[in-house]
Amino acid sequence: MSKGAKLTRGSIRGHLIQQTAPMIVGVAAIMSIGLVDAYFIGQLGSEELAAIGFIFPISVALTSLGVGVSVGINSVVARALGAGEADRAKRRGSFGIVLATLLGLAMGALLFLALDPLFTLMQADARMLPLIRTYMQPFALGFPLLMVIMGVNGVLRGQGEAKRTSLVSITYAAANWVLDPILITGAFGFEGLGIVGAAYATLAGWAVGLTLGFWLLSKTAIPFSLGKAMRTEWTGSLKAISRVAGPAAFSNAINPIGLSVLTALVAVEGQDAVAGFGAAGRLQSFAVVPLLGLSGAIGAIVGQNWGAGAPDRSRLAMLEAGGFAVTYGLLLAVVLFFSAEWFAGFFSQDPAVIGQFASYLRIAAWGYAGYGVLIVANGALNAVDKSGWALFQSFARVFLVMMPFAWLARGTWGAEAIYAAELAANVFGGTAAALIVWRVLRRKPQQAQPSRPAEPAA
Repeated sequence: MSKGAKLTRGSIRGHLIQQTAPMIVGVAAIMSIGLVDAYFIGQLGSEELAAIGFIFPISVALTSLGVGVSVGINSVVARALGAGEADRAKRRGSFGIVLATLLGLAMGALLFLALDPLFTLMQADARMLPLIRTYMQPFALGFPLLMVIMGVNGVLRGQGEAKRTSLVSITYAAANWVLDPILITGAFGFEGLGIVGAAYATLAGWAVGLTLGFWLLSKTAIPFSLGKAMRTEWTGSLKAISRVAGPAAFSNAINPIGLSVLTALVAVEGQDAVAGFGAAGRLQSFAVVPLLGLSGAIGAIVGQNWGAGAPDRSRLAMLEAGGFAVTYGLLLAVVLFFSAEWFAGFFSQDPAVIGQFASYLRIAAWGYAGYGVLIVANGALNAVDKSGWALFQSFARVFLVMMPFAWLARGTWGAEAIYAAELAANVFGGTAAALIVWRVLRRKPQQAQPSRPAEPAA
């Protein structure tokens, strides 16, 4: 193992805490962007709040694709460092950032061209489309900035630099917090731009975060080098990253794709249902931040130890992370069940919107423990180059459980059937993920590299 593989030594629990704590702060900062957007857009009216209810799952799906690319870069860098191949880690890290940039340009252009057909498919009506288009056009043009940030964060995470990764996230979130009230509703004599102001605030935040990200990366053992990216074997590097990034991207995107379908089904119940469902979804995204942070942190720990031939440490990391996911998920469900209406009051004063908001949380929250186990297991599977399994269990959760349940039961239960479908999918997904990841981590030792003898104590 290389000296850069610092997660192959010391306490697994200590590494989980040290890597997850800053990740929680960083992910919380990112998720808070959606909450702050919803708060200020909600002041514009229920129609605008409903518009971002349609936008939310699409923006999450696109971000999830970027996260998949980041996971792929993280995986190849961490395993190369664990195996003692520092130069390969440098080449593939730089190549990964170039790849993320090219994908961002392609995805942003495609999104810009497909806006109206996409949201029409989601049942957005003629009143919603102009509001949606106003936000999504600048968002699509600026999307490459986010993809480059994802590439930089992938290289940082692969080195175990969770604090630097989180600092990037906090910085672009903070810029958004400052700009939202000014650009959306107006402040300091500025009248505000309405819903498009939220898009401009997000883009400005990405630009600030990207600048900081490259500077922080330059201070690590694997700085970005266009020369190294050009000199690497593109075919081999592309295959290595894509083998993890492709399934991971689709695995991460499956949940928001399912959420998009659920939003279309909720739209049949009326605008109030979409507004309540969308706002509650943003609160949910913030509430599960510790689980998202843990899923982002576990990859480097499992990957470095796997590459170093220490599968027992990888198994221990997954076991402790899974235990935390279950405990936190159940405690969170209790809190949200009893305080759902109180939280709803922050987003709307409309009784119908508040009712849908509270109904969603009181049903869906009981599945957060299962969701936590699923995403943590996905992080571990991606780290050991088993992203196909992660993709399978995410696909099964949404397309074999959530969508059929919602479709079949909505005629009887209405919107509550859709909320119950998410609960059933998370319980099933968490159970299946626990079984799959444990079987994979138990089988792999025969194929892993043999561990090197421990160095004698000084």
